[in-house]
Amino acid sequence: MRGLLYIITMIGVVGLAYWAYHQGYQTREAMREVKRLRHALGAAHQELNVLQAEWAYLNRPDRLRALVEMNFEQLGLMELTPEQLGTVSQISYSPKPSEPEKHPKGRLFDLDITDIEETSVTWSANKTLIIEPTEAQIDPELLP
Repeated sequence: MRGLLYIITMIGVVGLAYWAYHQGYQTREAMREVKRLRHALGAAHQELNVLQAEWAYLNRPDRLRALVEMNFEQLGLMELTPEQLGTVSQISYSPKPSEPEKHPKGRLFDLDITDIEETSVTWSANKTLIIEPTEAQIDPELLP
């Protein structure tokens, strides 16, 4: 019995040693990956800074003005003046919203629903609330 316990204990110790050894290699690999990603991120930031500097250099007002003057005959570019802008009265507004749809029969029913116990409440496609009493509760005098 004691021998079986020693064998099981030895197998457990060897298994844990293998697990710890394997975890060490996985940790080293993860650290290498983190280092590689940090290096790539730094390179991307540096490239972004260079591109921003190039953009600022290429969009200098004096450089753009010189390019416009050089290519004026081909492009016909002019400076923007206040006279080229419109006024508020020139803005076209969308038409006013249309009237809400009427009931399919042409008018709305005048029903007193305060004493109705069971009703069917739904929303129509045009977002109108429809309250319908059950058939037994409709007063025939109110219907057209």
